[in-house]
Formats: sequence, C-alpha cells, structure tokens
Amino acid sequence: MACASPSPSRAVTAKVTTTAPEMHDVPLVALNFSVRRRLSLYLNPPTQVSAYWPSLAEELGFDYLEIQNLQTQPDPTGRLLDTWQTRELATVGRLLELLRKLERFDVLEDLRPSIDEDCKKYLKKQQEQEAEKPLQVPAVDSSFPQTSELLGITTLDDPLGQMPERFDAFICYCPSDIQFVKEMIKHLEQTDHRLKLCVADRDVLPGACVWSITSELIEKRCRRMVVVVSDEYLQSNECDFQTKFALSLCPGARQKRLIPVKYKAMKKEFPSILRFITVCDYTNPCTKSWFWPRLARALSLP
Repeated sequence: MACASPSPSRAVTAKVTTTAPEMHDVPLVALNFSVRRRLSLYLNPPTQVSAYWPSLAEELGFDYLEIQNLQTQPDPTGRLLDTWQTRELATVGRLLELLRKLERFDVLEDLRPSIDEDCKKYLKKQQEQEAEKPLQVPAVDSSFPQTSELLGITTLDDPLGQMPERFDAFICYCPSDIQFVKEMIKHLEQTDHRLKLCVADRDVLPGACVWSITSELIEKRCRRMVVVVSDEYLQSNECDFQTKFALSLCPGARQKRLIPVKYKAMKKEFPSILRFITVCDYTNPCTKSWFWPRLARALSLP
C-alpha cells in the first residue's frame, strides 16, 4: 500500500519551522523596518486563539514590570524587539525558534522569505568585509614588527604603530549632512569642551577598505558613536553598516554609548533600531540652547 503523502498544511509547517544554523549568528538588528512592522501587525493585536507579544516577551525572559511597561507603548512588539536586541543572544535564529515554539506558523510562513533575504544580505556584507581586509605580509627588510596599526588609518597615526590615534566619538553621517558635522566640530572641538571627533572625510586616510577601517575605528579607537539621523541617512548603505556594526558588538563593547542626533525635520519615520536610545534633538526650539552642552557631557562621560 502506498504511503499517504503529507497534507499541504503539514508541508508548509515543516518548511517554515526549519531554522538554518547560520541564522543563530545573525543579530536581530539585521531585520529591516518592513519585517519588524509586519511582526508588529501580527503580534500586537490581542487574540484568544494564538499567542501574541506578551507570550514572546515571557519567552525572552522579560519580567512582569517590563511587560507592564511595554503594554503602555503604541507598538509593544516593536519596542520589545528594540529592547531585546541590546541583550545577549538576540539573534534571528532565536526569534524564529520562539515563533515556532509559540506555534505562530502564520507569521513564519508570511515573513520567512523576507527574513531569509535580510539574513543573506547581512552575511554577504560580513563576508565581503572579511574578504576585503588587507593581507598582512611582513616585509623581510623591516626593522620593526608589522602590526595592523601600520596601515596608517588616520592622518595623525604614529607611523610605527605604537601610538594609534584615538577619539572621543566616531561621527556616522551622510555627505549631504556635512555642514551640520562642521558645526558639530566647531561647538565640540573648538570650544572649552575640547573633544576629539573622528570625522571620516577629515581624519581617515584614503586608499583603504572602508568597511575594515570604520569597524576598527568604531570598536577600538572611539569611546562613543554619534549618529546624525536624516532622511538621507536612511538611504545610506555605509551609515546602515556602521550603525548595525556598533549595535552588534559584544555586550562589553556595546556599553560605548551610541547617541542618535536629529538636527532637521524628517519626512520619513525615525529608524526603528534607534528608537530605544534617547535622541539628542536639535530641532526642538525649547531645548536647542542646551543641545551642545548636553551632547558634550554625554561624550565626556568615562
């Protein structure tokens, strides 16, 4: 007797509940705005027949008070994801496992293609970054040891690599926002604050891999990171990489504060991956006089 073939519903369930091993290496920040918005549309509405966002919050280890606070938010699922991605083990693979555990196969079936695409883009960018790292080959006639610092990342780097240049903050910005960055330099570097900013167009030497150099600067050379958010920022692949790289650092390195700065009105929605971080708002006329001292103080903290 021939074996009965599996029903279409079982076939779909089996397909959407399989989690590729590499997804456990992809941080949650890899998911784009449209995927997060669809997750909210599915998980925000209370339902008696299936689990929604409080169940996911419990599985993620959020306590009673945290869940009560999330209930006051207009988009509790979005805020839940934004908060969770700052903690350990916040990966796409973990999210898929929990959705499967909660039997939200409808969510998985609808969003899995988009999630797979976001993961592929993230992993591809990571591979490209790794491949573009310059190969360190010691010169046989060198009188001093070769190190990665000998590449000469910035204009004031020690040519011997013994005293690499360091900064108070890395400035993530789009070329179209350069005038505001110049104003930032004027208020933070050329005043009594005496801060030292890393501005790529001014401080980074040309001729090196942009992904490798910015990663080195953000993780090892700069104590903080300022993100100049604008409509143009949302369209920049380079700014997107820099922000997600800073957010995906290990917990110890992530304690370096990432400070979003909004300096002009935006037509598009503020990026979801930065919503959980307090914004320094230059557009608010009531607090504009406090803007520069407040930002300077945040960058001066140990």
